[in-house]
Amino acid sequence: MNDMSTEPEQMNIATLVGDLGQRAKAAARDLAMATADQRNLALKEAAAALRARTSEILAANAKDLDSIKDSGKDAAFVDRLALSEDRVVAMADAVDAIAGQDDPLGRSLATFNRPNGLKIDRISVPIGVIAMIYESRPNVGSDAGALCIKSGNAVILRGGSESLHSSRVIVACLAQGLRAAGLPEDAVQLVDTRDREAVKLLLHSIDAVDLVIPRGGRGLVSLVQKEARVPTLLHLDGNNHTYIHESADIEKAVGLVQNAKMRRTGICGATECVVIDRKIAEQVLPVLAAALEDCELRGDAEARKILPDMIAATDADWDTEYLSNIMSVKIVADLKEAISFVQAHSSGHTDAIVSEDHEAAKRFMVAIDSAVVMHNASTQFSDGGEFGMGAEIGIATGKMHARGPVGAEQLTSFKYFVFGDGQKRP
Repeated sequence: MNDMSTEPEQMNIATLVGDLGQRAKAAARDLAMATADQRNLALKEAAAALRARTSEILAANAKDLDSIKDSGKDAAFVDRLALSEDRVVAMADAVDAIAGQDDPLGRSLATFNRPNGLKIDRISVPIGVIAMIYESRPNVGSDAGALCIKSGNAVILRGGSESLHSSRVIVACLAQGLRAAGLPEDAVQLVDTRDREAVKLLLHSIDAVDLVIPRGGRGLVSLVQKEARVPTLLHLDGNNHTYIHESADIEKAVGLVQNAKMRRTGICGATECVVIDRKIAEQVLPVLAAALEDCELRGDAEARKILPDMIAATDADWDTEYLSNIMSVKIVADLKEAISFVQAHSSGHTDAIVSEDHEAAKRFMVAIDSAVVMHNASTQFSDGGEFGMGAEIGIATGKMHARGPVGAEQLTSFKYFVFGDGQKRP
């Protein structure tokens, strides 16, 4: 009886998602034919709309925040959901920056001249229709929509249910930009429902969706891995490490870890575990703990010998993305043990070494199999904007197609143009 009562609702969701997919396919064909000037105009007008409608966006965001006030969500979640005037300005600035980048489409990636006179060009083209599934951060919708417009892809956005009011206005701003440029508004669409069945339906939309990009916690990624019938570009959680090598400048190391952890604790580029070489641990750890007075440290037995008041780390801590003011502390014997530990527990997002020994840094960077590996820099630089991409659609942690920050260029595929003059194959 329950199945009968929910069937009409499920059918409505299926119809909704199917309609979004077909409209996106049609829009993708038009967008692929648009000029770079048209796509850039759409982005500039969308950025202007975001600025002009800031008060409307903030009012919508206030509704989203009000809807979770009794939900028990932690401070990190609220921070990811919350928008401010500065954050809306940053969203608009990112869209403008994307507009100002080189056109990722129509580039000749390689040219082959064959002995029979054929000329073969490998040319960059859009992927087609992208489904972007993300959680609480409403700015992701703006970044993803802008990057897809720039790269000639239609996008279907399915944001977290908590950010639905904010997402509606943000998508309306992107649609306003598309309309001003004479491009189809269906190039950026929102799955305007909180029904989680919509996510599964998107993952099964093999006739309409060319690529699914999930951006969120392990629960979302696990769902995508289990359910997806469409190709995926995974963005795993950011269980990131900063290793302080025995040669590190201690003042530099402490400053970097403080920034890598505490600048914004709720983003995927935050360091979640600091790994310290035993040879300098007694010098580094007390200074680091003082600098991180607002951060709860959880250490192994050796770290707790240096700071007895430190909370004992459990096995689970080494594999946890806290997204809050908590960080684990691991003491290692040397570079070799540091590499082994980081490789065992990193999520493959971003890891860093602080070292004045460039040979040791090179060994670490080559050995660590993460999408981004840093030397003497905060892991919070692992961001498309900081990489000069204007924004990012996520940090790809897999190894196929794209890896690391995914900007407009990474949202393209290629095809071959073959030019002949009557050649026949013998």
